[in-house]
Amino acid sequence: MLRAAGPQVLAALVRRHGQFDACEDAVQEALLAAATQWPVEGVPADPRAWLTTVARRRLTDAWRSDSARRVREATAARDPAVRRAAPGADEEPPSHDDTLTLLFLCCHPALTSASQVALTLRAVGGLTTAEVAATHLVPEATMAQRISRAKRTVRGEPFTLPSAAERPARVAAVREVLYLVFTEGYTASGGSDLVRVDLTTEAIRLTRLLHALLPDDGETTGLLALMLLTDAHRAARTGPDGMLVPLAEQDRGRWDRRQVDEGVALVSAALAVHPAGPYLLQAAIAAVHAEAPTAADTDWPQVAALYRLLDHVAPGPMVTLNRAVAVAMVSGPRAGLDLLRPLDDDPRTAGHHRLWAVRAHLLEQAGDLAGALDAYHRAARLTTSLPERRYLDARAARLDPSR
Repeated sequence: MLRAAGPQVLAALVRRHGQFDACEDAVQEALLAAATQWPVEGVPADPRAWLTTVARRRLTDAWRSDSARRVREATAARDPAVRRAAPGADEEPPSHDDTLTLLFLCCHPALTSASQVALTLRAVGGLTTAEVAATHLVPEATMAQRISRAKRTVRGEPFTLPSAAERPARVAAVREVLYLVFTEGYTASGGSDLVRVDLTTEAIRLTRLLHALLPDDGETTGLLALMLLTDAHRAARTGPDGMLVPLAEQDRGRWDRRQVDEGVALVSAALAVHPAGPYLLQAAIAAVHAEAPTAADTDWPQVAALYRLLDHVAPGPMVTLNRAVAVAMVSGPRAGLDLLRPLDDDPRTAGHHRLWAVRAHLLEQAGDLAGALDAYHRAARLTTSLPERRYLDARAARLDPSR
């Protein structure tokens, strides 16, 4: 509840008062107060209103201090957003959700892609700085500096949705960040849990807001469909012991059929009227898998053809990895292994566990059990995800003659 309400409260404060960094500090204090008071006093009838009121009081206290007043006076002359309104504790919280506007602010073009993702995870996703640092595999102090710089960069920027002229570029950045947030949630880069439901749920919620704003944008529709079709597998991705279950072995009866049906409908409607962009193509691939009653019924020639088109539209190492699996299902594992060879010289994938995991799978299919065993061990050493490591170690154990 707190993680969901935090971004909404922050968005409301920034819209009303400006000064992203001061508002974010106030919201964090309000969330801390809620975490300590609600277990004792009970959850208020309107949690968002409670948080907004407390955050505004914290902002008022800061505003009234001598040092904060000097900062405000110095910045007010150059920052119209600060002059819009002085904070007041008795103000009513807004009735609408400004989270999407907050998301566009976090994805401001003045920020690098890494800073956009970090600030979004912190301000919109509600992660702590330590959690954001863990997703980027950097020290917490490094991430704290990155987030602080990002907040200073967007301070004073107008808290509005982009104009029609700015929208295409800004929307593309927002889509990329939402996709990265969802991906981090769906397969956490570190820790003991395979999935971070809080991140996947928030990514889908925000993408729905973006789709409502741009219902005729094919790539936004494709992104929403891709998330729904992918997230539909969640319940079947782990076994009772928490072990990762690959797609081919999942119990498809546990897939969320409501999400599957919605995702397939979105893809079908979008492909009928929009050119096939990267997200729409990925959603189409996910739809082919979703519509197959069993793994054996998958239309692999169609999947391989879609990956070939995706590789043409948006080439990249991860596309090549997935395409190699599809090609192997159509033309044999050696054909898939041939596609992997150039990735050994690509710095983005040469030391990535997914390259070695895919290679291990294809080598096993090709009958090279010794090569597969070595590749599984390499993949297990490279991953920072405990569930993925357990899965890869288990696959290696099956091939180890010493066991």
